[in-house]
Amino acid sequence: MGNPKAFLEIHRQEAGYRPIHDRIHDFGEVEQTLSARERKLQASRCMDCGVPFCHWACPLGNKAPEWNDALCKGDWELAFRLLSATNPFPEFTGRICPALCEKACVLNRFNHEPTTNREDECAIMEAAFREGYIVPRTPVRNGKTVAVVGAGPAGLAAADALNMKGYAVTVFEKNENAGGLLRYGIPNFKLNKAVIDRRLRLMEQEGISFRYGEEIMFNAQWSQLSPQTSFPARHSSSKLDSALTSGGCSMFNEYDAVVIATGTPTARDLNIPGRELRGVHLALELLSQQNRVLAGMEFSPDERITAKDRDVLVIGGGDTGSDCIGTAHRQGCRSVTQIEIMPRPVEGPDDPQNPWPNWPRTLKTTSSHEEGCTRRWNVNTLEFLGEDGRLTGVRVQEIEWQPNPEGGRPLMVAKGEPEIIRAELCLLAMGFLKPEHPAYPENVFVCGDALNGASLVVRALAGGRETAARVDRFLKQ
Repeated sequence: MGNPKAFLEIHRQEAGYRPIHDRIHDFGEVEQTLSARERKLQASRCMDCGVPFCHWACPLGNKAPEWNDALCKGDWELAFRLLSATNPFPEFTGRICPALCEKACVLNRFNHEPTTNREDECAIMEAAFREGYIVPRTPVRNGKTVAVVGAGPAGLAAADALNMKGYAVTVFEKNENAGGLLRYGIPNFKLNKAVIDRRLRLMEQEGISFRYGEEIMFNAQWSQLSPQTSFPARHSSSKLDSALTSGGCSMFNEYDAVVIATGTPTARDLNIPGRELRGVHLALELLSQQNRVLAGMEFSPDERITAKDRDVLVIGGGDTGSDCIGTAHRQGCRSVTQIEIMPRPVEGPDDPQNPWPNWPRTLKTTSSHEEGCTRRWNVNTLEFLGEDGRLTGVRVQEIEWQPNPEGGRPLMVAKGEPEIIRAELCLLAMGFLKPEHPAYPENVFVCGDALNGASLVVRALAGGRETAARVDRFLKQ
């Protein structure tokens, strides 16, 4: 440890956000950076605990005490080596991870000033790219091939790990570029897409092949098979071969293994009266289109989804809903209201129902919320209202949750009279449905959100790496 008393002498210092009056006029990243000196001081606060709960909490098993120690001593290259040993893309998590490690930090239990792990890892990676520590690697090929379907966080992590193990990896992506929700879901003001492009160029230089605009409909074809169908050997089922060929997917016979990393493509919808009105959209329809506009794609006035000069209602209180709020502000909305059907979370920093070192389910205020938003909880949506086919308002009902005398899910009970929230744009940010999969051949592996349902990017990365290890063990049999 560079300074064993630093956690007692130095307070937590975050880089903070750009001023609101400045940032809401563009889609540049809102988070600022600290100087190298300040960053080293923050890294020195790591206590090098006997039991590093940060390591326990991180899905990737990042060794924060080790790379924080290297950083506080000024050895940025060693910090990069230690960080990248467990995390394939720290430049992503360093920007968008909720930092489970920080909530589990002993300093969070001690004085609610945990080590700034997330910002530290972002700074380490930017230094690594800037100083040339990161160079294309040349793995020794083993003669086997793997197809990865889906270029989101899990697919990219699996492809990266398999490529380094010597497999010839081809990534198939239905969209025009790679990144999945990193590119088409998370706004640029949280993750500049140049950060993704920089990593993709490196992966291509290391030998990974990307094929864009190719939607592989293998789920539809395999789902025709009985879920009880078993496949004792690779490509041994004529029924499978027939399904693949009829679906235009006979190309998979060319690969020794297939990784399915297609995420959770189906958003949870709200099928209530008025859903067909113009102005009611799934959250990702807005977010993905805005990111594409920033990338240079053009849309007709009828296709364009915009909050300009409109009152906006966001239904759903999670991160996706927060991203809609920030996007609406940058598009020039009149107002934003966010409603959530569940009760208001407890005020932090402690959560009596989920104590340290677990993640506290406390009220979260994001940079987008700080930009202006009316937030309400215990509100149920009843009906979309409109005139001439366009949304004009949403009828909602305050509710309360009461214990179910029979046990199980609490009962939702109406409270007071329904009301109307004025809105010309309503965005549904209520999460995603977990995909269902049939039985696959033994050389097909599912990972990330496609396996577990919607979750954090850091968990998708961990799932991709774990799946790559499973593929490697299978192909070495």
